[in-house]
Amino acid sequence: QLLEAKASLSLAQTRHALQLQQAKAQMNNMVPKKQFEQLQISLREEQCKAQQLQQDLHRQAEQTCRQLVRTQEEHESLLQTAVEQAEGLEHNLRSAEAVLAERVAQLTEAQAQLSRNNLLIEELREENRGFAMALQAAELKQKSTEEKNQLLEEQASALKQLIRTITPVSLS
Repeated sequence: QLLEAKASLSLAQTRHALQLQQAKAQMNNMVPKKQFEQLQISLREEQCKAQQLQQDLHRQAEQTCRQLVRTQEEHESLLQTAVEQAEGLEHNLRSAEAVLAERVAQLTEAQAQLSRNNLLIEELREENRGFAMALQAAELKQKSTEEKNQLLEEQASALKQLIRTITPVSLS
């Protein structure tokens, strides 16, 4: 029993020595109290800074979010304006196309009328040529008739002269 007790005691002493060494090793690894307090102060300061940075970040995030909402609203407004302008332009384009189609129809009709008028003008020219020739022939005939008429008038005048000359002689 004594040997067992000695062995137990020796084992306990060895364990105690080991624990003591571990405790000393831990104490060597431990930070001195003053340094620990400074580290705690630094930790609190860093935590305050981190909290301040987090608040700043949160404020910036809110500002960015508000700015994004404003920008999105502006873009939506611009898009709406652009859509309205595009619709207006499309309406104007349709109106212009309708006016152009009407104008094309008018011009087509005018061109057809012009073609008909050109044909009529050509027919009138042909008729005028015929009338001009007929007029020329009539003028020649008139000239010939006037010449004959002149000759007849001269003959009538000569005949009257002759009758005047003969009439007093026969009366006497």
